[in-house]
Amino acid sequence: MVQASLASLSTLPEILSALSSLESEESDVSNSLTELLQARDPIISALARIESLLPQLDQLHQDAMQLAHKVASTAKTADRVGGRVRALDEEMRRIRLASDRVGQVLELKSSIAEMQSSIESQDWESAARHCARAMALPPKVLTGRFAETAVPTSENPLPPAQSLQLAKERLLAIFRERFDEAAKTRDAAATTRYFKLFPTIGCEKEGLEAYASFVVGLVRVRAPPSVKTSSPLYYVTALTALFENIALIVDQHQPVVDKYYGSGKMSTVVDRLLKECLRVVQGLIEGWEEDRSMKRKLSETSNAVFHTLQATSPVMRRQPSNMSAAEDEGPDPREVDKVLTEAAGMAGRWSLLKKFLIERLQREQNGEKGPGTASSPEIVQTTEMLACGKAFEDMLMTYYVPLEIWYTRTVIDKAHRLSTQDAGSSPATTTTPDDVFYILKLVLQRLLSCGSLPAVRRVAELLRDVMDRDYAGVIKRKLDDVYRTGGSAGLNARGEKAEREQRQAFIILLNDLDVSSHHMERLIKDLQFSNAVSQGFLDQEVQDVVGCLTSFSILSSKYKSTLRAGIEQLFNQLMRPKMRTFLPDIYKDVSYVLDEESYNQAEYQDVVRKRFVKSWEALVEGYMGTFTDNNYQLFFGLALDVLVRPWEKLIMTMKFTELGAIRFDRDLRAVVGYLTSQTAFGDAREKFLRLQQMSTLLNLDADENVDEFYSGSGITWKLSLQEARAVVALRV
Repeated sequence: MVQASLASLSTLPEILSALSSLESEESDVSNSLTELLQARDPIISALARIESLLPQLDQLHQDAMQLAHKVASTAKTADRVGGRVRALDEEMRRIRLASDRVGQVLELKSSIAEMQSSIESQDWESAARHCARAMALPPKVLTGRFAETAVPTSENPLPPAQSLQLAKERLLAIFRERFDEAAKTRDAAATTRYFKLFPTIGCEKEGLEAYASFVVGLVRVRAPPSVKTSSPLYYVTALTALFENIALIVDQHQPVVDKYYGSGKMSTVVDRLLKECLRVVQGLIEGWEEDRSMKRKLSETSNAVFHTLQATSPVMRRQPSNMSAAEDEGPDPREVDKVLTEAAGMAGRWSLLKKFLIERLQREQNGEKGPGTASSPEIVQTTEMLACGKAFEDMLMTYYVPLEIWYTRTVIDKAHRLSTQDAGSSPATTTTPDDVFYILKLVLQRLLSCGSLPAVRRVAELLRDVMDRDYAGVIKRKLDDVYRTGGSAGLNARGEKAEREQRQAFIILLNDLDVSSHHMERLIKDLQFSNAVSQGFLDQEVQDVVGCLTSFSILSSKYKSTLRAGIEQLFNQLMRPKMRTFLPDIYKDVSYVLDEESYNQAEYQDVVRKRFVKSWEALVEGYMGTFTDNNYQLFFGLALDVLVRPWEKLIMTMKFTELGAIRFDRDLRAVVGYLTSQTAFGDAREKFLRLQQMSTLLNLDADENVDEFYSGSGITWKLSLQEARAVVALRV
């Protein structure tokens, strides 16, 4: 191949190139050979060391072969001896099993014989004990061929399993019969005697059913008669007696059940109790509906008309009423209040019983899991407990919720209609907030006493709407009507007296909103931390109940929003026009370009302070003592906002000498001190921060650099650097 390629070379450059590549290849081959020769010595030395180990390895191989020959014979001997030992162990194990089986069969035979003897002699405790001994034996012993051969006798020829089952059934029938007899005669000792024998023979379920029938009989005997009565406390008292009997039975009998049947077995008895309870409860609720004419009341309330509340809508205001007074009024609110209290009382008694039973059942469950196991947060409710709860939930949702809302609306409507100025209040308010929130507090307390989370959620949702639309909405309409009706009056009504009366009426309504906001916040806080929440509801429900109460806070925010809008309307309509000439009148003929003589004269006259005090007192006359503190604070803040910005602009149009800047600072301090003395909430100084900083800049030394002072003074500036430079430029 190489010769063929060399033969193809025809030119000198091609020959030289081929020669160069061959020389390069020769050099690479020479280098490879050199490296192989250099690595030969380590390989030779390693081979020599391996050859030196061969004699030692041969010796080790011989020793190993000799050891294997010696051990092989020993191993054969050991295997032969071990096999015999294992066979002996197997024989011993079978002997023990046979001995145990014989002992168990003898025990079975003895137990059945003694059980039969005890039954004949009516020694029920011994019979139950021997029956339990026989039942404790393994099933393969009871049904084994050996037992079926060895146990039967001439007196008892049946197989042991069948004999034991028949004896157990006979004992169960005897125990049940004797227990029922003791229950009928109310023999507590005999009842307990036979009750504890049921689990001994493996009949826990039957024993619990018999015991449940016994305690249900106690409840049925003590249940109130189904005689109709008009007493307002009859149904609440009847349910209270029923639920107290159930709670007393559970409290007294649960230790007995736990002692003989184990923890967690009381739920069967509770379920039977609640089944009987449901029967009685349904009868009482039906009787209550009939005696209190609840369907008629519900129908009357659904057709009732609230003219004051419906006047909130302009459409409803224009609609004439064609209905008679009797049709409009609906049922007597006092009667509705009574049945609402009765319904809440009945539901509240159930919530207390339910909480007691759930806590007992959860305690049993936790006892079964062991003391180191965390309790489950889930609510444990049996089927019958849910059924009883549904009966009360249906009653609340059908009657209580709509009647409670109707009752609240009726009270609000009456409070608006009979609203008068509260002569004993200062500042002035009407009687509406106190009347409405007194009833609202009673309604919410009654709602919490129901102990029903669904009812709380629903009523809270509807009450929020009622308090927003029917209460605050009517006050807002009255605010809108104050100047609407005043503006359409005759010329004589537009005088100063009419304006003063309208302003007073408007301020009183604003005060009602402020009082309402305060009442709402305090009511929510009081109810959130009341015992009614923790006592009437399950631990898992408390957070939701508190959340429903907290949701009323949005009403307080809405009241404050409406209040602020009303104050701004009043201010813009009455105060803002008067304040347009406020500062020009104060600073008329006032100059801060003062020499020593004019400074002394200005100091003596103190014109700015005197004019400001006189004008301000005339401005706020009729507001300061009439507004509530919160309302006056809002009103005062609006006035200062309108006053301060024009004052700043006015100052920027004036010139100041050194003495003039000092005079301006004294005037400003006097005004701020006066305004601060007029209020207790301290907003005045914050409003005047920019003016005070302007005064500070005007009183800088002539040689002090404004930029350095601005950046190095440590003052939190409300003025920008450009504004500071402009203020300093006012000095002459």
